[in-house]
Amino acid sequence: MSGSIEETMSQPVHAAMGGSIAVQPLVSMRHVSKRYPGVLAVDDVSLDLFAGEVHGLVGENGAGKSTLIKLLAGAVPRDGGEILVRGQAVELHHVRDAARLGLAFIHQELNLIPYFNAVENIFLGHTYPRAPWGGIDWRSLRIRAQATLELLGAAIPLDTPVNRLSPGQQTLVSIARALAANADLLVMDEPTASLTNQEIDHLFAVIRTLQERGVGVLYVSHRLAEIFAITQRITVMRNGRIVTTQLTDQVTERDLVQWMTGRAVDAIYPARRPATATPLLTVNHLSGTYCRDISFTLHAGEVLGVAGLNGSGRSELLRMLFGAAPVTGGEIVLHSAGIARPIRPRSPSQAYRYGLALVPEERRTQGLVLTRPVYENTTLTFLRNFARGGWLVDRRREIEVTATLGKQLGLRSRSLQQPIGQLSGGNQQKVVFARALAGKVKVLLLDEPTRGVDVGAKLDIYRIIGDLTAQGIGVILVSSELSEVLGLAHRLIVLREGRQVATLDATGANEETVLGYCFGLTDQTLTDQTLGQNQNSG
Repeated sequence: MSGSIEETMSQPVHAAMGGSIAVQPLVSMRHVSKRYPGVLAVDDVSLDLFAGEVHGLVGENGAGKSTLIKLLAGAVPRDGGEILVRGQAVELHHVRDAARLGLAFIHQELNLIPYFNAVENIFLGHTYPRAPWGGIDWRSLRIRAQATLELLGAAIPLDTPVNRLSPGQQTLVSIARALAANADLLVMDEPTASLTNQEIDHLFAVIRTLQERGVGVLYVSHRLAEIFAITQRITVMRNGRIVTTQLTDQVTERDLVQWMTGRAVDAIYPARRPATATPLLTVNHLSGTYCRDISFTLHAGEVLGVAGLNGSGRSELLRMLFGAAPVTGGEIVLHSAGIARPIRPRSPSQAYRYGLALVPEERRTQGLVLTRPVYENTTLTFLRNFARGGWLVDRRREIEVTATLGKQLGLRSRSLQQPIGQLSGGNQQKVVFARALAGKVKVLLLDEPTRGVDVGAKLDIYRIIGDLTAQGIGVILVSSELSEVLGLAHRLIVLREGRQVATLDATGANEETVLGYCFGLTDQTLTDQTLGQNQNSG
C-alpha cells in the first residue's frame, strides 16, 4: 500500500500480472473533468487501463463513476483533459466513436432488444452478411454467433428471444456482442446485480478467459468481495476525484471502505450484542409451496440469518411469515408478555398488526411507488394511523414522523416531498426501512437488505440493524452475501431445495462450512453447531 498513485498505475502492474500486460496503456485518461450545473462530477481524473488487466473501480453513489464511464463511452462530452487510446489522443463525440476504437460497455441495464434472439442481439449494429440471393445470410450469422458464445463457454439457445433467457445468459449475450465487435476494452457496470451465485462464477470464468485473450476489463461494482476476487488493481473515487489506485493484493476491505467514505472504519460489521433468552417468534415444521418442515425460534435482540442458494426457499420463508405466500402446514407462534399465541398471517396488513414487517428483496417493484414523495412512501402502509376523523390524512404529521425516522436512519434527500425515484439506491432502501419501523414492529424480516446500495449505505444499514436489535427487535436476515450473514447474525439456518439442512452458530461458522450445506456436500441434516442451542431455542 506504499508508493504514489502514478507509481502504482504503471510499473508494478506489469510485474503483478507476470509480465502479461503491455507497458503502454490501452486507454489513458489525463486530467479529465466534467461539470454539471452546481456540481463538478469528474474532477481532474487520470487513469490508465491496460490490455489483459481487470481493473476495479469503486466508490459510493455520486462518486463520479457513472459520469467517468459516460465520458469514456462518448455519451457525454468532457469539459477538460484528454483521452488516449493506444497512446493516441482521441475525440469521443458519440458512442459510435468509442465502438470504432474497440471500447465496449455492459451496463447494469443491458440494452438488449428483448424480443430479438441471441444472434440478432449479438450482431445488432453490424452490417449483416448477404446471401447469394440478396437476403440476410442468417446461417453465416448463426455460425459466427455460436463460435463467439463457445469462446465464452456459454450454451445459449440461439433462437430464443433474450427476454426468455436468465439474467446470466443475457449478460453473456452482451459480452458476446462486445467480442463480435472486436472490443479491446470491456467496461462492466454492476454486471452481477441480477445474477445467481452460479452465474457469477461463470461470469468470472468468462472474464478470466477474456483476460487471457488480452482484453482489458474495467469492472465497476459495489460488491467488494467481487472486486477482490477478480481484479488486479483497484481505483477508488470520492466526490468526483480519484483517491488512490492500488494493487488489489496490497489492500484490505477496510482500506477500501475508508477511502470510499472518507471516514475511519474500525469494523465493517457492528459488534454483536448478546441476544436475550426471551423468545419472540417460534416456527414449527412450517411448510409452503417451496419450503418444507422449517423450524426455529427467534429471540429478542437476535439476528437469525437464512443462508442458501437462489431457489432454496429463503425469500418464500419470509413471505410466508409476512402473509404474502400461502402456508400449507406447520405453525407460527408469536410470544408477547410471556404468552405464546399461534398466528397465521393471511395478508401483509395482518402481519403488520401482529408486529411483523418486511423489507422486500426488490425495493423498486415490491417496496416503493417511485413517482410519489418520500413521506408518502414512508407512511403508505399505516395511513389509518395518520387519518383525522377517520378519512382525512394528516399530511403534517406524516412529514413529522418521516423526518423523525429519516433522522434516525441517516436518510439524505433534498426534501421529504422529493419523488423517491430521484434518490440513490441506499436512500431508497432507508425509506423502505422507515416504513417498516413506522408501525410497532417486533420482528423485522430483511430480504437482501443491501442489494444495489453503495458501501456507505451498507455501513449505515448494518448500524441500523445493530440499533434495532439493541431495542429488543428480532431480525430474520436473508442475504446472498455469506460474509454479510456471518458478520451480522447470531445464528443461521441453511436451506437447500426448500428444506432446512443445518442450524449453525454464526460466530463459529465460515463460508466454506455454509456452502458445504448449500451444495449438499455435507451429509448430516439439521446439524446443530450452536453452543447452548438446546437451552436457548425456547
